[in-house]
Parts: sequence; C-alpha cells; structure tokens
Amino acid sequence: MENKKIRIGITQGDANGIGYELILKTFADAELLELCTPIVYGSPKLATYHRNMLNLETPFSVINDAAEAKEERLNLLTVFEEEVKVEVGIPTKEAGITARKAMDKALDDYKAGLIDVLLNAPFNKATFFSDNEQHESIATYIAQRLETDKKTVQLFVNKDLRVATVTGETALKNVTAQITKEKIEKQAELIADYMNCDFLLSKARIALLALNPAKGNEQPEKEEQEIIIPAVRNLITKGIQVFGPYQADTFFGNNAYETFDVVLAMYYDQGITPFKTLAVEDGTQLIMGLPLVVTAPVDEVSYEKAGKGIANETAFRQALYLAIDTYRNRAFYNQAHENPLEKLYHDKRDDSEKARYTVSKKGENEDKRKPSEVKHE
Repeated sequence: MENKKIRIGITQGDANGIGYELILKTFADAELLELCTPIVYGSPKLATYHRNMLNLETPFSVINDAAEAKEERLNLLTVFEEEVKVEVGIPTKEAGITARKAMDKALDDYKAGLIDVLLNAPFNKATFFSDNEQHESIATYIAQRLETDKKTVQLFVNKDLRVATVTGETALKNVTAQITKEKIEKQAELIADYMNCDFLLSKARIALLALNPAKGNEQPEKEEQEIIIPAVRNLITKGIQVFGPYQADTFFGNNAYETFDVVLAMYYDQGITPFKTLAVEDGTQLIMGLPLVVTAPVDEVSYEKAGKGIANETAFRQALYLAIDTYRNRAFYNQAHENPLEKLYHDKRDDSEKARYTVSKKGENEDKRKPSEVKHE
C-alpha cells in the first residue's frame, strides 16, 4: 500500500476559544509535517491575532484553495475575508458562525477530493447551531452534509480505553425509556463492524455496562433481566464478543476495562465521566461510520483558558495521530477486501467435487456460552 502523505483538514473551532492555540502549538513541532500536509480552515487574520497574542512563532503559508497546499508547511486556507471581532474567552454568535463556515468549507473540499481526513478544533455547539436547529450531534450534522445515511458511533479514545454509549447526550430522566434490547444490539453490532476497519480488530472484545447499581445478592433489576442480559445472549449467538453486564463503579475502579477493546456504556455520563477522569490529557474522539475520518480532542472550547497560553495541546496532537492511523487502517482494510478469494472447504471424509464447497450450518460454529458464563471473564 502506498505510504502517501495524508492531507488533513483542520477546522479552526471557536475563534474566541483555544482552537488556534492548539493548532499553533502542535505544529510548532516541524516533524509533524513529515507525517501529513495540514490545511487549516479559518482566517489568516485570526491566526495572526492569536499567534501574536500568545507570543508564538509557528509559521504558516496562506492559501486560497486546498489544491494550493504545500508539503512541509502549515497551510492556512482563507475561508472568510470579513473582519471578525475577537472576544477571547466569551461565547458569541459571530464566533460560532465562523466555526461553522470553516467546517462547511472543509466538508465541501473533502467531497471534491481535496482533503483526506478532518480534525476539528474545539467549538461551542450552542453558537455553532442556529436556534431553530435540532441536530442531535455534530456527527448528525456532518452525515447530512456528506449525504450519507450510515449510522454513526461516537467513540472516545485514549491509549488505555475506548468508550461508546448506547444513548447520546440526553437528559438522565430520558435514559431508561431509550434503553431497548434492539438499540443495544444495534450499537454493539456497529461497534464490532467499525472496529474491524478503523482499528483492524476483527473480533473486538466489547464490555457492556449495567444500567442499575448492584443490590448485593438480590436479583438484577428489570432492565438488566429483560433488556440487557437478553441483548448479550443474542449478540453472543451472532458471534459478537460481548461480555457483561458489569457494574460501572467496580468495572472502572478495578481497571477491568484494560481487558477489553471497547466499553459500551448505557448512557453518556456513565461512560464519559470515568473516561475523562482517566484521560486527563490525551482524550480524543472519533466518529465511526462516516465515509470521512473525523476526529477531535475531547477538550471543550475552554473559554477560561483562552488567550492565556496555558492550553495543553496533547489531546489535539493525539487526535491528529488517531486521524492518520484510522485513515491508514481503512485504506489497508479496503485494499485487503477489494477482491476476496472464495473460501474453499475441503471435507476429508468425502473426496467428491460437490463436497469441496460447503458452508457450515447456521449455529454450528456459534458461541454457545450463556451470559452467566461470560460475564465474569
């Protein structure tokens, strides 16, 4: 496979936040330019303003089209020419509009074949979206812009832990109603499929968390008995390596997550709160399921840090590495599956031509473990 230099589109994020600081600090290391050709979507005026304010010296080249991007340089693509009032540390609608313009331009350039992956600097969803929009997430927004109907999974990643959730960023009072057996199974199936191409894990080990706290030796709560455990049972019969359900407190407290490739939490705070606690500086996000590789640091827009020169770029750098690795993994996976050979099964008990081509009966090679037998592995 050709080891070409990846063209990575980078959106500026919120103009009043830490986006430009993260970008400029990251690419102060010129060695990163040997890995990729970065194209920052934003404004040279804003980049210069932040660079001067923070006393940084990272050089960049101003371009007006992604096709003009130069290798071995940090390229700054002019998305908007108009003057933008910078109010460092303050959320404003104007800053949200510029963040959206930058992302829209990057997505258009991807559709035109001008960039390979997308790395988003932190932005504020409250100012990014207009008041009358009801997008569930940035993943939904990007999927609509790319005109794809594939289901996405938001995966939180650091060197030791990967976490996804069954329900999104919904109010806690709505969680129970949104937990269904079908939804759990679908999310686990998507994760197993996407981990195959994005991380080259053909049999990802998925740990499923329980919804309710444990009650000693008493029977599991209704949701575990009627929804989660049956979902585990069905997934096992489909050959997906799902284990659990595990109690979240002891699971994270005992570092049990180190045994698994992915943790599937029932709701957002159950999985992401411990993730952010454990991934203090290197937490990243990957939107799986999109045709475009999209990553971001877990860092919020962090208005309280803006303009002070104290933002830590480690997570942003890790999100850059994650984007590059995922792109290469997908390319390898697609190449390996482009022209698959037909599987030949030879039955030594029958040398006839007919017996050379056989398919095992449904269920013959399925994992017949009961949930009680796998939940403690």
